[in-house]
Amino acid sequence: MNNLLSVVIITYNEEKNIERCLKSVQSVADEIIIVDSFSTDATEKICMQYKVKFIQQSFLGYIEQKNFALENTSNMYVLCLDADEALSIELQKSIVLQKQNNFMYDAYFMNRCTNFCGRWIKHGYWYPDTKIRLINKQKGKWGGTNPHDKIEMCEKYSSHFLKGDILHYSYYSLDEVITQNNKFTTIQAEAMFKSGKRAPLYKLFINPFIAFVNGYILKLGFLDGVDGFFIASSVAYQTMTKYAKLRKLQ
Repeated sequence: MNNLLSVVIITYNEEKNIERCLKSVQSVADEIIIVDSFSTDATEKICMQYKVKFIQQSFLGYIEQKNFALENTSNMYVLCLDADEALSIELQKSIVLQKQNNFMYDAYFMNRCTNFCGRWIKHGYWYPDTKIRLINKQKGKWGGTNPHDKIEMCEKYSSHFLKGDILHYSYYSLDEVITQNNKFTTIQAEAMFKSGKRAPLYKLFINPFIAFVNGYILKLGFLDGVDGFFIASSVAYQTMTKYAKLRKLQ
């Protein structure tokens, strides 16, 4: 029977988010693995109030850290969450139903809804933002390019879509967006450079424009008002900055 589920979460100074995440998985988790990068705030203290396995591991990179967490689970099926995420009530019920059916599929897709400065974003790049987050760990692992990791499955796998959302509490202020963009574009540029990718000059102009049009118009970001405009502009700026940093490296 494959009706046991491990939940894995990586953390670093997540005292304002982690309890919400842990509360949301209580109804679905048979095991909770926390891999912490030596937090200096109350993250560990909060986690230890719940039944978790708390592992401290120096940060290896987003992909590497999440695969390390996968390797430390004892169940075949694993739900992967970030500390600033939580399961909606509907998604909890969907996962419980799959447990009762002994997880008939290898991978489970679900939508992610992001909270931006107190408001849920329902269009543009940020929704539905469908992701694989519950897997048979024998059939998949984390891949992608840091910091934009994603679960990659083997060539032959079965999948199923789950109703409900991952609730993503991403940014509490505009300053956090700017800080995160700067951090992530540096990581992206370095990862791209190491993989042999290069940035011709035209990408600094064309790609940001395409990114804005795609997010604000084609993906209906304008329906989220000023927030939608800021998000589309932020993605465009992030695109330009990423290629600018890559050109500096080359």
